[in-house]
Amino acid sequence: MKPATQHLPHPHLKMSVPRTSLGGFLSYAKTALHTAINKHERVTLVIGNESADLDSMSSQILYAYVRSMTPSSSTTTTTSTTTTTSSGPTFTRLYIPVTNMPASGITARPEFLAVFKHVGIEARHLITLDDLPGLEEGVQERLRREDTRWILVDHNVLQGVLGRVYGERVGGVIDHHEDEGVVPWDTGDEPRIVEKSGSCTSLVVGYLRPAWDLLAAEAVSSGAAHAQGDSLADDDAGVRRWDASLAQLGLASILIDTANLQDESKTTEHDRRAVEYLEAKIMLCPQLATSFDRTAFYEAIDAAKKDIGPLKLQAILQKDYKEWDQEDGQKLGISSVVKDIGFLQKKAGEEADSQSDKAFLDSLQSFAKERKLDLYSIMTTSTSSSGDFQRELLLWAFTDKAVCWAKAFADKSREALGLEDWDGSESVGGGEGNGQGNGQGNGQGNGQGHGQWRRVWWQRQVQHSRKRVAPLLRQAQD
Repeated sequence: MKPATQHLPHPHLKMSVPRTSLGGFLSYAKTALHTAINKHERVTLVIGNESADLDSMSSQILYAYVRSMTPSSSTTTTTSTTTTTSSGPTFTRLYIPVTNMPASGITARPEFLAVFKHVGIEARHLITLDDLPGLEEGVQERLRREDTRWILVDHNVLQGVLGRVYGERVGGVIDHHEDEGVVPWDTGDEPRIVEKSGSCTSLVVGYLRPAWDLLAAEAVSSGAAHAQGDSLADDDAGVRRWDASLAQLGLASILIDTANLQDESKTTEHDRRAVEYLEAKIMLCPQLATSFDRTAFYEAIDAAKKDIGPLKLQAILQKDYKEWDQEDGQKLGISSVVKDIGFLQKKAGEEADSQSDKAFLDSLQSFAKERKLDLYSIMTTSTSSSGDFQRELLLWAFTDKAVCWAKAFADKSREALGLEDWDGSESVGGGEGNGQGNGQGNGQGNGQGHGQWRRVWWQRQVQHSRKRVAPLLRQAQD
């Protein structure tokens, strides 16, 4: 049997993208992006949301990998790797997955590194915001608006600087959050899928399944396994190994988002079908068929995700963070954290070598100020002493308008979220009289400050994650 030693074509050559390993594809896509920026060539970018969590990362890579290697549908005309749509602009068939964070954020996501070990890639393979021109320094001059097409996964509105510059260039979406109606309904050859599921990756897998099956069958039947720096003794085994790596990447995020399909409040039929399909891909791989254990795989990734002890507090707050610009110009930010507030207080005190409550509040203020937030929230998850899953919700308003907004949310969402008084530190939770101000900056609670309002609750309706809480917060202004 001959070794598969062929390499990918140079990115600027208009040739089809052959099958390769995950690392080989990402390296090729990164080089292609840099070439496109330097030469003002058109590019299709697949990007997850700004929390850049495991679900976003796996969704964008899965979508980009499979779509790059399968032919376009009959709605487009293909010449080599270029695709001409009915509207005229020509884009290459290469889809470039962009992780919506700087490269420095990868180290704050130990679950990424745990998954990478299974799928044969390293942190350096990821394409991040660092690979785009400086976002605050005229990004549109080097990556021109008209030269881009964006596919959104795990969100349906492009936020921040990217949204302001490229929002009108979004041409497709797969998401499991509330549909904000911004993506056009006619997306041509790209999907417009916004449905409920535990993991966005499940929807991506469902959409890609026919193309992936065709891709795998064609690669195996033709022996078209082309490695990037690999030497494989068996083309068929090589293709199955690459499929298994891709399947493990997708499986990791689905299992994390659904607690190994055990969380009935999150798990949907989309998730179950996707897991069954991905496991079948893994079982077809000779190297993994007898050794792969789904539960052990999930537990290893889950343990890595929760291992945030070595991180600084600011990195913990940023690790799973999202923000939104409201129509009236106010800005909301929400951090999701896998430890309780007590852990964060202790962490702040140790870092500042001072009283933990003050250090914690100072850190939150610094985080919010740096991002110019009007309203900031922290959602925590943890396990109680009796072994029960629990949630805390902290909300801090920093302006008069945001105070009114925060109080409206508390009134409207108390029952839906099961908000109950928190029994932690009074100085953090607001203390006696918290929320008694008139909304004009005269709150009298301990630690409130002029024009501010802060409250912490137990969220007893624990089935509601940020996917539910964020819309409630955003709509509380209405």
